[in-house]
Amino acid sequence: MNISKRIRSSGNQELWDLYTCKDEYNPMLLDKHQRYPYYVSKNRDVLDPKVSRFLKENGTKLDLPDRKKFALVLTHDIDKINVGIMEILTKSLKSFSKFQIKNALGLLTTRFPNESNAHYNFKEIMDIEEKYVGKSTFYFQTCGKNNIANHPDYSIEELISELRYIIDKGWEVGLHGSYFSHLNFEKINEEKNKLENLLGKEVKGFRSHFLRFKTPETWEMLEKAGFEYDTSFGYSDMIGFRNGMCHPFRPYNLNVGKEINIVEIPLNIMDCSLFDYMRLDHKSAWFIVKHMIDTTKNLNGVITLLWHNTYMNGNNLKFYEKILKYCSELDGWITSAEKINDWCKKSYLKD
Repeated sequence: MNISKRIRSSGNQELWDLYTCKDEYNPMLLDKHQRYPYYVSKNRDVLDPKVSRFLKENGTKLDLPDRKKFALVLTHDIDKINVGIMEILTKSLKSFSKFQIKNALGLLTTRFPNESNAHYNFKEIMDIEEKYVGKSTFYFQTCGKNNIANHPDYSIEELISELRYIIDKGWEVGLHGSYFSHLNFEKINEEKNKLENLLGKEVKGFRSHFLRFKTPETWEMLEKAGFEYDTSFGYSDMIGFRNGMCHPFRPYNLNVGKEINIVEIPLNIMDCSLFDYMRLDHKSAWFIVKHMIDTTKNLNGVITLLWHNTYMNGNNLKFYEKILKYCSELDGWITSAEKINDWCKKSYLKD
């Protein structure tokens, strides 16, 4: 299905501009991480997937495997695995300041640093997901630990046994591109090759650290590097449907007038967007998240969740499991980005 052609032929210029992210090409303002933020976007109704709604209302067939109503894509960015006492105290004080007493106490009872600390929790995450017949994607950085800001606190070579365990159980390992890689082809190619050599297999998926992304250059670079899909396309400061899509799509490059040969699985909900940027409590966060899930289900869509391994504690862990439980009760397909990408290429986005 050529989504771009279908939207363009509708003659709806507003919808076309939203879908192709026209406003992001030459932005007047970026945030401190050089990202295009929600607060400068013209898409103020970001909780309404207008483009996906248009596609369904105009006859686009969106059949998911096993007649599932919708899909929940589970993803985890692995930035840190070593939790320190000061980090626990800082997060606890932040929770106390928001009167999130239970969450603060839960953080304080988290295991303190040792050989199997609270962020070294890949197996525990997989056990939770397995309860709901789900699988997920873990994105690891390969740039290595050093004193440079925004680098991981681990070396990928230290985690070979964990990587193999994740893959052997049927979960996915993808590349979490380093902070400076989203516009550096040599760097991203080097990081991809390093992970593939360690895994002994092709790496299909990518997500950029800090969601650093430039439209359309990052997509073009990822295609050139041989990635099959990306899932970086979401706002940090707001959850929602960035270009009006609650379905994967092939990005359209307005500069050259054609689609880019990569599947974008847009990111819709991130833990730190909810609790750090938007500063929501868990009750308010659930109200919005539930609305987005229900909307996606009604459009037979795909909604992508990013939950860091560092958020798997206290009420944040309970919130994550609440999402899985709700989607399971709604007969959602709870799966990894890799499986969604495979479905897209065989069915939904098949040429």
